[in-house]
Amino acid sequence: MKVQLHPWIAAVAVTACAFAGVPGSTSSPLGLLAAAAQDKDSFTAMPLDSGFGRMDLSDPAIPPEQIIQRMAAKESEFQDALDHYTYRRTARVQVLDDDNKTLGEYYEVDDVIFDSSGKRTERVVFAPASTLAEAGILMTPSDLQDIQHGYPFVLTKEEFPAYDIKYVGRQKVDEIDCYVFDVSPKTIEKKRRYLDGRIWVDATDLQIVVTNGRMVPDDTRKNNEDLHPPFMTWRQQVDGHYWFPVYTKGEGVLHFSGGHNFMAQDVHIRDIIKYTDYKQFGSTMKIIYEGKDITPPEKQK
Repeated sequence: MKVQLHPWIAAVAVTACAFAGVPGSTSSPLGLLAAAAQDKDSFTAMPLDSGFGRMDLSDPAIPPEQIIQRMAAKESEFQDALDHYTYRRTARVQVLDDDNKTLGEYYEVDDVIFDSSGKRTERVVFAPASTLAEAGILMTPSDLQDIQHGYPFVLTKEEFPAYDIKYVGRQKVDEIDCYVFDVSPKTIEKKRRYLDGRIWVDATDLQIVVTNGRMVPDDTRKNNEDLHPPFMTWRQQVDGHYWFPVYTKGEGVLHFSGGHNFMAQDVHIRDIIKYTDYKQFGSTMKIIYEGKDITPPEKQK
């Protein structure tokens, strides 16, 4: 999120679920910028594990490194399956005042589908004109990137080497027994977004069921601030084998420090993303789970 050069916004309110960690080493000028951004208090957040069960801090029966390897393999299987599903994504981004009334809103409904050649694409179903500018806020490319790819976070075999992953303990999410890991990027590469937060992994299926944190880096340079709220994404079993993202809530008070011709201001942002109508695409798709073809007979050629 960026502010427009207006001095009149002052939206301050309570916030919701979040995590603020510090990424590891950096390897580029952008990486140094990102590290500085994380040292800056650019948002207000509440405790990470609110509403979850007691954390069991004892060592797991399986070494954490093995859990991570198996989880990454399962996440890769899930990503392969997800790549053959269509679904609807409904995104709402709001600027709120101190009474939680909407000052401006971005709203868009997209169908994530396949075109006639089988290429994955997105089709806009409904997109009224955004009123965020009326609240002095602008969506940025990184906001859209977070909505499309960051919030439904998947930690595949290809992605996990980019992260420092630390075992925290075991905790119940509703009635699901989960391993809990803190996740932060080892380095920050240009034009890439990373999760800095925490994941809850089903202790049986070894798939992520909850993601909580923020997407980094933020840009905290004067007159060019691009800040993002913390978020939490919940997954749900859709086909009996894989946990699909179904709901994301991001919320925080973003602290813009001000600059030339505009004052410092606190802006209350709320993101609500819903993922619905998951459907398998095509008749040649196969679902491979733990090395076995579990595709329903009618889905095979």
